[in-house]
Amino acid sequence: MISRSDFPLFKRPYFGRSLIYFDNASTTQKPQAVIDALIDFYSYRNANIHRGIYTLAEKATAQYEQVRKKVATYIGARDAVEIVFTSGTTAGINMAATSWVKGHLSAGDEILITQMEHHANLLPWQQLARTHNVTLKYIPVLADGTLEYVALDTLITSRTKFVSLVHVSHILGTHNDVELIIKRAHAVGARVMVDAAQSVPHQRINVTNMDCDFLTFSGHKMFGPTGVGVLYIKKELHDQIEPYQFGGGMVFDADYDRARWQPLPHRLEAGTPPIAQVIGLGAAIDYLCELNAEELQRHEASLCAQLIEGLDTLPRIRVLGPVKQLKKTGHLVSFVVDGMHAHDIAAYLDSFGICVRAGHHCAQPLAKKMNIDASVRVSFYAYNTHAEVDVLLDALRAL
Repeated sequence: MISRSDFPLFKRPYFGRSLIYFDNASTTQKPQAVIDALIDFYSYRNANIHRGIYTLAEKATAQYEQVRKKVATYIGARDAVEIVFTSGTTAGINMAATSWVKGHLSAGDEILITQMEHHANLLPWQQLARTHNVTLKYIPVLADGTLEYVALDTLITSRTKFVSLVHVSHILGTHNDVELIIKRAHAVGARVMVDAAQSVPHQRINVTNMDCDFLTFSGHKMFGPTGVGVLYIKKELHDQIEPYQFGGGMVFDADYDRARWQPLPHRLEAGTPPIAQVIGLGAAIDYLCELNAEELQRHEASLCAQLIEGLDTLPRIRVLGPVKQLKKTGHLVSFVVDGMHAHDIAAYLDSFGICVRAGHHCAQPLAKKMNIDASVRVSFYAYNTHAEVDVLLDALRAL
């Protein structure tokens, strides 16, 4: 795997203790290589891109565009022009909703999502449903935390125009069969977006083989900086994409009464983009490429299995999600403790130097469906260890 010494944060005491960081589904820690890439750019290479006709700016542009190619290769895109840089997954979803989906809806059409979506993949579609007189439908979540795939027979119809779903649930850890749903949606002419915020950091995916139309993820969940993400858009849709916002860099030609736009990806990258963050993302991908993806997934799943088996021995604790699947391919475990609020548990664990997430995790409808106010989420990454899980379980035993 990797060396924890690559991460400066783990070298310093956390309130006199060794930091145990189990909130990786929210954001990951940054290796020195990523930090160095940011420092190097700001110190020695800083210039705006696609503008200056001088060597420093041209080198910055080349470095930025090289990362675009690197991302395309990393996720299996056919062409680097299919990669649009955004500020994160939320921006990617809203960008797709505004630049393509909104222009392809008519009254009576249907949008399909799942009941396990993050608010970022729920609220944009709620708003479109209201403003465009379309119906928002949901693939149900079963009691075991998996999707009710048989419901697709009635949910996907000739009126379905767009499907958007999470690849891996940020609460339940469920790994959804997106390939099946994409195939069913394409059969009726619908387009599909995949929220891959919780999958791209933990497994190698191939958007070409997956055959999704849009896919988005965030850099900060995969060792990269905050403020940068990716929206993949299948090339065959590019002529149908309208600008997300307007400004410098996305204009091909402008007059006082009209304007024409640059082709993708520049059409969707108005203004000065997150240049340093993109370069940091490139360094994060380089770092990830040093890991064996299958080995990473086995390591994270073994931590999930250890935690689940330990929690099963403790009274009052109930694990959420598809337990068997989590033990094989998971990277996070969520649970509730009868008689205790998740916030109290998180605060208690913090006294042991353990960082976990507690709350409804920006998915209140799902929490309500499961009849819980909040849950505790423990999410792993490459630098976490079995010894850390033991510390967590010992702390929970002392509750």
